[in-house]
Amino acid sequence: MSDPRTGETTTSLDTDPHRWWGLVVIALAQLMVVLDATIVNIALPSAQRALGMSDGNRQWVITAYTLAFGGLLLLGGRVADIVGRKRTFVIGLVGFAAASAFGGAATGSGMLFGARALQGAFAALLAPSALSLLTTTFTDPRERGKAFGIYGALAGSGSAIGFIVGGLLTEYLNWRWCLYVNVPIAIAAVLGAVVLLRDSPGHAGARLDVPGVLLGCGGLVSVVYGFSEANPRGWTDPLVLALFAVGVVLLAAFVWWQTRAPVPLLPLHIVRDRNRAGCFLTMALAVIGMFGLFLFMTYYLQVILGYSPVRTGLAFLPLTAAIIVGSTQISARLLPRVAPRMLMVPGMVLAASGMLVLTRMTVDSSYPTEILPALVLMGLGMGLTFMPVFSTATAGVAPRDAGVTSATVNTSQQVGGSIGTALLNTIATTSGAAYITAHLRNPAQKDLIVREGIVHGYTVAIWWAAGIMLLAGLVAGLMVTAKPPAREIPAPAPVPESAA
Repeated sequence: MSDPRTGETTTSLDTDPHRWWGLVVIALAQLMVVLDATIVNIALPSAQRALGMSDGNRQWVITAYTLAFGGLLLLGGRVADIVGRKRTFVIGLVGFAAASAFGGAATGSGMLFGARALQGAFAALLAPSALSLLTTTFTDPRERGKAFGIYGALAGSGSAIGFIVGGLLTEYLNWRWCLYVNVPIAIAAVLGAVVLLRDSPGHAGARLDVPGVLLGCGGLVSVVYGFSEANPRGWTDPLVLALFAVGVVLLAAFVWWQTRAPVPLLPLHIVRDRNRAGCFLTMALAVIGMFGLFLFMTYYLQVILGYSPVRTGLAFLPLTAAIIVGSTQISARLLPRVAPRMLMVPGMVLAASGMLVLTRMTVDSSYPTEILPALVLMGLGMGLTFMPVFSTATAGVAPRDAGVTSATVNTSQQVGGSIGTALLNTIATTSGAAYITAHLRNPAQKDLIVREGIVHGYTVAIWWAAGIMLLAGLVAGLMVTAKPPAREIPAPAPVPESAA
């Protein structure tokens, strides 16, 4: 039927008996995209030796993926709105599987870098179409809470799951399986999508905002690339400064153009909405702190405590379990009855508390008594936060803007991850080097002082991460003023664009 408020043709997806199986398909695809950002981290040393990569070039295994993914998300979201979310979802799955197989069979570093860039490009189609399918399928407040609880759990724990899977595959098979594993997952998801997912057709008459694509995607690529290069080169390197400058100019021009474009790539009413803007900013700040945890704890467990890749991956398991509990058993149950910020603010405070516990770690800390409690607190906090962020950011969006709104949520996540990796690693490296210089007086104690310096650098960066998470909680408390979903007047279709 046609909704008179939006002009959209809508279907009653909440009565689709297959919608919960459809959620499994969507969740499977989202998990694949998120864990692929970290699954190759543990496998990277093995891949470097096998393909003869230099220390300077190995970062491109990670950077090629994040650049393409973060830079093309807005384009992927708008493509989903134009050609149809289900069709874009299937195209993204097929392309992601093909790129993964191409990378797994890589015979040289260039082939692997290209495959990772292709993975990122197809992930930029897949991620926003998955979230927008979820948004348009579950509109009942109670069912929406359950669905977004599962989605939020996967979004928050996917990176940690990547470490676990990457460790197991690298140790018991080889690094190539960290890429090959995506092929059977994608095949299962494609079959499920064709059979189970429902979606209204795309808008064949709509046009793509080409200048917006060039300005917006170019600006995002420049900014993400700048943060990735700030890590090895330093923040004052001419290339890094030039990338930031170009990124800022392009994004400023993008915003200017969006106020004049006939069919804008990112309608500005989406980011002008106070609740959505608060969710986007909360997500970005939370991910900065979260990526700091993953980065430092991986090196701490392997380099300082001497854990194997598998043991390191399993050490993250309680974090993953806590995120799932926080999202599905706490947030999903409470969100229909409480305002989103009543979950997001305590969630960020809880996560920051876990970070503060980690600032006490030393070169010989005990995992059960000192590391484990911090991971559980972090996981519960992120689970409480991510689920209401995804649900609130995508609530009340006109169907024709669902894809680009979902892409904006994912963009804040990707940009936050890039900033967190570069910023916190720089703080850790600088603080660690200063500690070693100040305390290295006896050459016989060099190994101990170096290890203590590394851990000191981690703890200083984690202090910063805790502060950033508290800032995320403050932003959520001040900006996200949405009411509990169950108290809002139910509508047969999302709020029209003119009312957003």
